[in-house]
Amino acid sequence: MPHQETDLVNWTEFTRTRNELGAAFPRILGYFREDGVKSIQAIEEAFRARKAVALVTPAHTLKGESAQFGAYRLSAMAEEIEMVARRCVETREQPDELIETVVALRPCFTETLALLDRDANPLVARRPVTFGRRTETPAQGFGRAI
Repeated sequence: MPHQETDLVNWTEFTRTRNELGAAFPRILGYFREDGVKSIQAIEEAFRARKAVALVTPAHTLKGESAQFGAYRLSAMAEEIEMVARRCVETREQPDELIETVVALRPCFTETLALLDRDANPLVARRPVTFGRRTETPAQGFGRAI
């Protein structure tokens, strides 16, 4: 299945992880952010250097951490990079076929984190509050004219 057809975030998996981690969730999500940036940077550098062996570990790390948070598209992209890189190591080929996936990886990570952050933020209202006939959004505040 092409990456674009894979859900960006599986919210059931995200909610399960958030519930399991409890109060530690924001801290662990922060680690995912930091590790993800490092992994993507390592993948991009390894790809520019055409070093398939150097693609394997950061792609493997990103794959697992992404799946933990329900970031299925990012995880699928990282898995493709890992598997192709492993094959390239075995066959002593260059990982040139990965160019589209590597280029799309950072934007996918950025978009995914924006969604995860939005849903993980306890201060963001997930549904508008309805009072009578009017709906107030957090930006409008209580008691302001709509």
